[in-house]
Amino acid sequence: MLTNLTATTEETQETLSTLAKIAKGLDLQQIITTVVLFAACMLVMKVVLRIVDRTFLRLEVEKSLRVFLHAALRVVLWLITVCVVLGYLEIPMTSLVAVLSVMGLAVTLAIQGTLSNLAGGIQVLTAKPFKADDYIELSSIGGVVVEVGLVYTKLRTYDNKIISIPNGSISGETITNYSTAEKRRVDLKFNASYDNPPEQVIGAIREVVSAHPKALFSPEPFIRVSAYQDSSVEYTVRVWCATEDYWDLYYDLLEQVKTAFDQHKIEMTYNHLNVHLMNGKESAS
Repeated sequence: MLTNLTATTEETQETLSTLAKIAKGLDLQQIITTVVLFAACMLVMKVVLRIVDRTFLRLEVEKSLRVFLHAALRVVLWLITVCVVLGYLEIPMTSLVAVLSVMGLAVTLAIQGTLSNLAGGIQVLTAKPFKADDYIELSSIGGVVVEVGLVYTKLRTYDNKIISIPNGSISGETITNYSTAEKRRVDLKFNASYDNPPEQVIGAIREVVSAHPKALFSPEPFIRVSAYQDSSVEYTVRVWCATEDYWDLYYDLLEQVKTAFDQHKIEMTYNHLNVHLMNGKESAS
């Protein structure tokens, strides 16, 4: 590495010496031509960037990715401009390329982690598994997407905390997006006593579902016995709704079904122990 740096220093000194000699030998016509050539390159750069920006807008490319690609293209165009101008001035490019290569290697090693997150950000913005305002879950974290950046994605949890997650880790995670589809299904389970007939329990639940304004009836709600447990009968309820109404319907059904059970004298049982006295002795069941 030390040998490479020494060689690079010598090449840099040689390049500076060459530039000084060329600067002394330039006449007025060459200076004017160089300025005109540089201005022409700048004009072409501006036109190309404008065309690319309009293309990105037409293709509805994510804003963060659009900004990154614009900046990357600008750097490439600047390098091309420098090469064109230096080529006209007949300045050797080998030394310049060597200097840029060593500098690029040093920068790459210094920001290796950031580059990993940057690559993950480009993957997320290109694949579009989610967008701003979507509710997503990944690993044990869930929240509403506030911003999809190139390096970090920000989520807002329901208790209003902002969590910044590196895109490098997101690109390798399983992502659950709850906001992509227009409809979601509310799944609930209720337990009732064996003393209450299934027709009575299902009818009480169906009354609640039918009366709720946010419940959808296409697909038809599902209300059936799903299990016979030790001290109760389990009923499964599946009701569809608009995605934005999910939590309202979820909590409303939990509250209103309990009220309906009380009105119809349906007992919601729980695990308990019955003690019976027989011939003066205690027995448990």
